[in-house]
Amino acid sequence: MKKMLFAFCSICLLVQLGFAQNDLIHALPSQLGMDGAFIKQKVDSIMQMGIDSLAFPGAQVLVAKNDTVIFHQAYGYHTYDQIQPVKVNDLYDLASVTKISGPLPALMKLVDEGKLDLDKPFSTYWEPWQKRKDKRDLTLREILAHQAGLVPYIVFLQKVIKKNGMVKKRFVRDFPRDRFSGQVYDRLYINDRFERKMNRIINRSDVSADKKYLYSGLSFLIFPSLIEQKTGMDYERYLEENFYQPLGCETLAYLPKVKGFTNAIVPTEIDSLFRKSVVKGWVHDENAALKGGVSGNAGLFGTADDLAKLMLFYQNYGRVDGQQLISAETVREFTEVQFPENDNRRGLGFDKPLLDNASLSLENAYPSSLASPESFGHSGFTGTFVWADPVHKLTFIFLSNRVYPTRDHRKLYSLGIREALQDVFYRAER
Repeated sequence: MKKMLFAFCSICLLVQLGFAQNDLIHALPSQLGMDGAFIKQKVDSIMQMGIDSLAFPGAQVLVAKNDTVIFHQAYGYHTYDQIQPVKVNDLYDLASVTKISGPLPALMKLVDEGKLDLDKPFSTYWEPWQKRKDKRDLTLREILAHQAGLVPYIVFLQKVIKKNGMVKKRFVRDFPRDRFSGQVYDRLYINDRFERKMNRIINRSDVSADKKYLYSGLSFLIFPSLIEQKTGMDYERYLEENFYQPLGCETLAYLPKVKGFTNAIVPTEIDSLFRKSVVKGWVHDENAALKGGVSGNAGLFGTADDLAKLMLFYQNYGRVDGQQLISAETVREFTEVQFPENDNRRGLGFDKPLLDNASLSLENAYPSSLASPESFGHSGFTGTFVWADPVHKLTFIFLSNRVYPTRDHRKLYSLGIREALQDVFYRAER
């Protein structure tokens, strides 16, 4: 039986005056009316099972009740060699959690300001689609709810790798130079023109005539450019000034290796195809990597604390420290199911519980069957998961690197680990 290492967060109530703005408040579960002994026994057991089953080498769980963190523990190690233990301030590759942490708050604010209309054709704002018969009438609402019929994914890596596995030098170089400024990995730089090639391929991609729920990340690849067009600001700077700074998110960022963070970064996959190494500190998703690491579909890194701050902001319908950064009406609209008549559970950008979730067993539910229909969140391919429940006032953060050493590790899903963990905290409410 592997030795389980877990780091307890400091448990205290910050009631004294003068604590830093945006610091998370911590309390014992019992102080918020929850059964602390039940939580610890159940969570420890589930996490040990996950590690023993090779669902992940290590992970962490953070849960807040009523805006107060009542549980934050780290388990296991960065890798299966059991050298570096997981710590609660480690940085994780958030994968698709990026979608609701990067472009989505910006899109919400632009809708709030009347600069985007959810029900106008997206081609109103993205000019190349005006000439595409199958795309020109698609609305932003349909796109964000994954109801537009867009192709789920395009493997752009096929465009930069030869049949013999070598990279095409016209697209990728091993040192920066003119027209090769976007860094993909250590000693890998992408041609600045490749983003335009990606956009052309997206613009020409097929659209299904059958309007039903089909998850697609394609539009999120172009959202950063759209946001820059509508705001006149650099995408990263816009996020930093309008959201991350006001929320006190000090580590939520793209390209963490060049940001000088002191936090340890948890590795993802051992990439034998493209980067020929352990991917650590650079985005795991190849499409985001080929955009220089800054994309709307993936690329953000962050700590559990910063994700908790973001999800509490959403849970409180756009309000933080007395500021209404996004109107409550807009946040409510984005977090509501959009096309239930099409058996589509999705909100706008946000994932939602299965439509019949409350009637399902834990084994078949997503997320916990006790989560309210008003709850929302998102998962990430690397093994990340965030969820906010404004009815129960429960915020759940789970971070892991389940793709280590390869993405074939899928026990996190088959064992229902995240749903089981989340369920514990609903059942612990007295």
